[in-house]
Amino acid sequence: MDIVLLVKAAIMGVVEGLTEFLPISSTGHLILAGALLGFDDAKAKVFDIAIQTGAIFAVILVYWQKIRATLVALPSQRQAQRFALNVLIGFVPAVVLGLLLGKAIKAHLFTPVVVASTFILGGFIILWAERRAPSATRIQEVDDMTALDALKVGLVQCLAMVPGTSRSGATIIGGMLLGLSRKAATDYSFFLAIPTLVGAGAYSLYKERALLEMADLPMFSVGLFFSFISAWLCVRWLLRYISTHSFVPFAWYRIVFGVVVLVTAWTGWIPWNG
Repeated sequence: MDIVLLVKAAIMGVVEGLTEFLPISSTGHLILAGALLGFDDAKAKVFDIAIQTGAIFAVILVYWQKIRATLVALPSQRQAQRFALNVLIGFVPAVVLGLLLGKAIKAHLFTPVVVASTFILGGFIILWAERRAPSATRIQEVDDMTALDALKVGLVQCLAMVPGTSRSGATIIGGMLLGLSRKAATDYSFFLAIPTLVGAGAYSLYKERALLEMADLPMFSVGLFFSFISAWLCVRWLLRYISTHSFVPFAWYRIVFGVVVLVTAWTGWIPWNG
């Protein structure tokens, strides 16, 4: 058993769990962490996507009451049916565009410089969104969303195919710009993550199954475990945080971190791969 490899898997799991649901891009951080750790070959890219499932288990645990109530009421209650349909509608654009563009994006955009640039751009977009007047909010709870609202947020989620954008950042900030309250946008982002990330993980594992072998099971298990634990802590913290705070600190984090990555890449201080 390669202890060093397991330590790297644990670190990557923590990075995934802490960044998946914050508006700072888990994919971007995984690319940067992988470049620093030398954990960025073809199998590592499959690993990065697969361990998102651990983070999703954390969301399911935190939102279990809502998920369970929806499943129980689905056959008979219109509100539960509308909520489930809205999640499905938001999920579809990512499936379509992912199948059409995913391969090209991975081949050309998964580099530290692209990640850093989108970090910075996304930070300025968050600052702009937070300065909008609260009167623009028209949806207070996720159950109040229409099918058109779900489709719009689903289309915005597709922007996160560009690494460094942040799936949660795109859906939360995009949702706020479309009239959702901070809480409604955050809740919907979490629910939308369940089919999106589980689907992406399952598809990646199936497509790249020839790369994998039983000896990889400990590495994947460690990554999933640490992703789950860190995501569970992060989601619980974030739900408390948004009740009294804005996303402005995350915007400045993105901008400063992106500048640091660009400077170190251009000067050669850190040997970023790609």
